[in-house]
Amino acid sequence: MSSTSILVLALAGLLLVAFSSTALADKCQPSGTLESPATGHTCDECCQPGHVYPTYQCSPPVSRHTKAIMTLNDFSKGGDGGDPSECDGKYHNNTERVVALSTGWYDKGKRCGEYIRINAKGRSVLAKVVDECDSLHGCDKPHAFQPPCPHNDVDASQAVWDALGIYGDEVGDFPITWSDA
Repeated sequence: MSSTSILVLALAGLLLVAFSSTALADKCQPSGTLESPATGHTCDECCQPGHVYPTYQCSPPVSRHTKAIMTLNDFSKGGDGGDPSECDGKYHNNTERVVALSTGWYDKGKRCGEYIRINAKGRSVLAKVVDECDSLHGCDKPHAFQPPCPHNDVDASQAVWDALGIYGDEVGDFPITWSDA
């Protein structure tokens, strides 16, 4: 085999490895699991006793149209959000357009106080990032006994849902796109 052939094969191999690594880097896979205590708190949104939940350190890459699932969160004191918001240590009224992002998107607080643009049903709204929707921990009091968040979650206040015209039975797990504003 000539040195040119060997060089071509080596280059082809490097390209294959490089493109495979890039494709894998875009996939957010579970980083572990969290088992809920055998006995626990009982509520509609609470962890199921003994259930195993996936945990994530990552989220999908952010683009101009990042696909996500929007869920409803009550950021007020006594609401289902649990503790005060991570970014500012405060509770927020349901009339404020605020969100919590999955751990990977929250990026150790780098998006705190920043606005994101959420798109759904032909409408668009700006919302302020005030919290992390923890994708690594849950099923305990600081997390309102809820399971870890999915890796692609935008947990939004009622004001965000209202601004997008999403009401009634549509409220729950709603497909959206979002981007940094």
